[in-house]
Amino acid sequence: MENAKTFICISNYFKGADFLIQLKNLGNKVYLVTSEKLRDKPWPHEAIDEIFYMPGLDTEWNLEHLLLGIGNLMITTKVDSIVALDDFDVEKATYLRENLRIGGMGQTTGRYFRDKLAMRMRAKSCGIPIPPFCSLFNDHDINTFANTVSPPWVLKPRSEASASGIIKVFDKENLWIHINEMGNNRFKYLLEQFKPGAVYHCDSLISDKKIIFSLTSKYLATPMEITQGGGVFRSSNIPYDSEDDLEIKKVNEAVLKSFGLKHGVAHTEFIKCTEDGKIYFLETSSRVGGAHIAEMVEAASGINLWKEWAIIEDALVKEKEYQLPEVKKEYAGIVLTLSKFQHPDLSSFSDPEIYFRVPLDYHAGLIVKSDKNERILELLDNYVDRLIADYTVVVAQKKVDKLH
Repeated sequence: MENAKTFICISNYFKGADFLIQLKNLGNKVYLVTSEKLRDKPWPHEAIDEIFYMPGLDTEWNLEHLLLGIGNLMITTKVDSIVALDDFDVEKATYLRENLRIGGMGQTTGRYFRDKLAMRMRAKSCGIPIPPFCSLFNDHDINTFANTVSPPWVLKPRSEASASGIIKVFDKENLWIHINEMGNNRFKYLLEQFKPGAVYHCDSLISDKKIIFSLTSKYLATPMEITQGGGVFRSSNIPYDSEDDLEIKKVNEAVLKSFGLKHGVAHTEFIKCTEDGKIYFLETSSRVGGAHIAEMVEAASGINLWKEWAIIEDALVKEKEYQLPEVKKEYAGIVLTLSKFQHPDLSSFSDPEIYFRVPLDYHAGLIVKSDKNERILELLDNYVDRLIADYTVVVAQKKVDKLH
C-alpha cells in the first residue's frame, strides 16, 4: 500500500492482538518483538510481518542487544513508530526512541508512566492531590515521615505492575525492619501513607494532547486486596455524570496533561478517601488496563481500546485526524478469580446479560452488560458467591525478589 508505515510493537506478555490486527488492516507493516518464552502463543501471525524473539527470563531483556537488532533492521527498513504494549515495555520503547531518534514518548516522560516515585513527585509539583509519600534514599527523611505522618503506611516497589510487592506497615519499628531487609534494593521502593477508601480506575484515549474518551469504573475488590488476600476481582463502571465520575475525570485530565501524554491510551487509578471524601491520585500507565478491563470498557461503551489506540497511532504517523466512533453509555462489570480447574465449566451462568467469558486457563471470569447499573451490581454480587463456592482457589502472593 502506497501510504504504508512501519510499526515495531514490543510486548513482554501475550496481549494486544486487536492492536496488531488493526494496524495491519490499516495497511501497515507490523513487526513484533516479544520474549522467547512466548514463541508458542497464538499471536495473530496473519497480521504480523515478522516476529523477533528476545531471550531472557521474565521481563528482562538485554537493551543493548535489542538496540542492535532494531538498528540492523533499520538499515533496510524505515521505522515510523515504536509502540510499547505493556507496562514493562515502556522503558524499552523509550530507550529505543531516544537512541534511534524516532518520535514519541522519551525516557523522562516515560518515567511518569512507570516509576511510582516519579509519578508522585510530578503530581505534587503540579498540585494534584496525592497521599503523603517519601523516597527511601535518606534515613533522616524516612524518620521525619514516620514521625509526622500517621500509620498505616505502604512500601511500594517503584516499577512493578499493579499491586505486586506492596507491603503494609503499621509502626516505625516494623518499617525499619522491612527497609533493612531490602538492603541495596531500598531505593527501588517508596513509602506512602495508606488511605482507606474506594479505588477507581479511569481508562482513556488521548489524541493531540486531549482526552477524547474516558470511562470511570470502581474496583469492587481492589487489586491490592486480591493480590494479598486472594478472592474474586470485580470492577464496574459507575453512573455517568455522577459527582464521583465528574471529579475523577477532572483529576484524570490534570494527571495526563501534566505528565505529558500526547496521544495513545492510559489506565489511571484513584482513591476516594473515606476519612475526608477527597479524590487522590494513585498511579497511571500508558497502556490498556489488564485483567480484561478492555473487554469491560467495550461492553459499556462500544469502544475497543486496543483497536482505537492502533487507529490513533496510525493517524499520528500518517498525519491524519483521528475520529472517535460513536460512544454508548451503558453499564458493564467483570468478575474474575483463580480457578481450581484448568478449563472451568461456566455453562451454569446463563443470564442474557453475559457479554464475555474469560478464556484464561485456571481462571473463571465473566463480563456482563446492561443498560442499568443496578442490574450489573446485582449480577456481580450473585456471581461472587457462586464462584467462591465452586471455583475459587487462593494462591499465596509470590514474594517480589527481583525488582525492575
